[in-house]
Amino acid sequence: MSIELTMLCASVALLFVLVVIQANAGVAAQGLWPMTGNRDHLGPQSVWQARTLRCVDNHREGLIMFAPLIIVAALTNTSSDLTVYGAQMFFYSRVAHAIIYLAGWPYIRPLFWGIGMIGIVMIFIALTPLLKFT
Repeated sequence: MSIELTMLCASVALLFVLVVIQANAGVAAQGLWPMTGNRDHLGPQSVWQARTLRCVDNHREGLIMFAPLIIVAALTNTSSDLTVYGAQMFFYSRVAHAIIYLAGWPYIRPLFWGIGMIGIVMIFIALTPLLKFT
């Protein structure tokens, strides 16, 4: 498997870990039975529960941009330093971003978000020679 696809799989694994953390935060804040119900009448979220939800949502948004580009690169046999380093930048910055987000550290989190976005742009740039709009 290519490095790019490995980074995609690792990014999905990171999402899985974050969802498990979020689920546990919900149970801790709301209780097991309310979380297994329809969730129509939950109490207010705890700060931790809300933070885990935002972290999961943020990673999911990044994956929505990252995954299609990696799949297109794989389907077109496009692999270069740009795609490899871009995929690695995305994944490792997302791991750092998640840790920083969950720890609640302000100000530095956007730096790692930006590094991940640069990784996505690198992959997109590597694919641009393949784009045809006519």
